Amino acid sequence: MTTLPVRRPHPRSFFPEFSELFAGFPALAGVRHAFDTRVMRLEDEMKDGRYVVRAEMPGIDPAKDVDITVRDGQLSIKAERTEKKDFDGRSEFSYGSFLRTVSLPTGADEENIEATYDNGILTVSVAVSEPKPAERHVQIQSAN
Repeated sequence: MTTLPVRRPHPRSFFPEFSELFAGFPALAGVRHAFDTRVMRLEDEMKDGRYVVRAEMPGIDPAKDVDITVRDGQLSIKAERTEKKDFDGRSEFSYGSFLRTVSLPTGADEENIEATYDNGILTVSVAVSEPKPAERHVQIQSAN
């Protein structure tokens, strides 16, 4: 994967997701897992001029359980998995609402987004054009 330039129009929260606090401490991996019960796992990459985000979402109906929104350079994926009430055994599955928001890279076209769901993986892809230069020289014209 490549490192992507990120547009951040609004400052991120001072507080990362609780599970991310343990990400840098491999010795605490077991502790981190205990707090990961409702984390939507993502992967992202640049591929063929598109920013591609994949999210693990097994056991959901994407047509009614997933909502994808884009606003101010932020891509949000919200999902809901409801628990079956006819189940009487032990379960380690996570139920409830899941939400992840990622910053889109510079040059992302918020009007050109596609989403697919296959075998429990949601894939969202956003077209990315070459970023425009941040600086531009302006020609000065004489008043005479």
